[in-house]
Amino acid sequence: MFGLRKHWTVSCLVISTYLMLSACGHEDAAKTEKAGENLEAVTNENIFEVSHPELFPFTTAESRLVSDILEANGTITPEISRTVGVSALAGGRVAEVDARLGDTVKAGQLLLKLHSPDLANAIMALKQAKSYEELAMKQYERNKFLFDNGVIVAKKDLQISENTLANAKANTENAQTQIKLLNPNVNNLSPFIEVRSPINGVITEQNVTTGASAKSLDATPNLFTIADLSKIWLLCDVYENNLSQVKEGDFAEIRVNAYPEKQLQGKVSNIFGLLDPRTRSVKVRIELDNADGLLKPGMFATATFISQSKTPKVTIPATAMFRLHDKDWVFSPLGGNRFIRIEVKAGEMNADGSQQIDSGLQANEQVITNALRLAAAARAENPIAFQEHEKAK
Repeated sequence: MFGLRKHWTVSCLVISTYLMLSACGHEDAAKTEKAGENLEAVTNENIFEVSHPELFPFTTAESRLVSDILEANGTITPEISRTVGVSALAGGRVAEVDARLGDTVKAGQLLLKLHSPDLANAIMALKQAKSYEELAMKQYERNKFLFDNGVIVAKKDLQISENTLANAKANTENAQTQIKLLNPNVNNLSPFIEVRSPINGVITEQNVTTGASAKSLDATPNLFTIADLSKIWLLCDVYENNLSQVKEGDFAEIRVNAYPEKQLQGKVSNIFGLLDPRTRSVKVRIELDNADGLLKPGMFATATFISQSKTPKVTIPATAMFRLHDKDWVFSPLGGNRFIRIEVKAGEMNADGSQQIDSGLQANEQVITNALRLAAAARAENPIAFQEHEKAK
């Protein structure tokens, strides 16, 4: 009897151990299966299912030939060939200033008057030359009269007086020329020089005031700088990694901060041959008409460059893309009720409102037309997947 009980006890122990091992095995298998499901969920975090896929029509991404578009900031600048520095032909002291910085002036308009010692000396020299010329003329006429009437006058003396008169005339002409160089108005012999505007334009620089000393023609700075602003430049800074998108002859749409509602058009006339090592940018010059005078030097402007050549770009409807976590996404159908979310890099907007895609999507691939609507439905039906995705980001 005792032996039978011992045998039954051992059997129960064996059976219990077997049952415990079996339970552990099933539990490990369940954990392994669950881990596999979690791994699949993480791997396919961008794949979603919705109950009614028929509510989300799709379209095909197409390839379009479009012009490259690049935006750059710049500053309005006077055209150098239409900018003139104004200086006095001689030094002196400014007696009167008739124009100021920022004034619009006409060609020939009086800018200032200055008292010039050089001009005063030239006037005195002219008066002396004329006096000598009159004396030489009288001497020559007297000798010639005596010689013609047989009075004893040597021919040599007549020739000397003739040469003296010629020299006196030459001195008078030289004195008159000197005055013309300093003051074109030779009929008004005054020691005051009138400085007048050589062109129509705007005074963009003034370096003189009443009572100041004005230097001669070869000295700097200029008394005034006048710019003809009927045509101006826009100088833009284009970074070196974008330089290939701009070519001479390209058109550019211009918007200035002062007139945001007004759109201007210009043309790229030059791309500088020098790179600024500090900003890693190159100056690009755009010529603009400014007959109405709205554009002022120093104004900030934004240029949108439109290339002449066209390149193929993948294009989709703007509604087919949405933004999430500072990234751009589209949905593509996988068949049935499954969709995959694809990260893309958005490009420029086309004139018709469609969206260019620079990378992440190829032409002829299918995308859901209304991405935001599908994203809302996928979030509602797959909240856990969305939460895992947001944690991962």
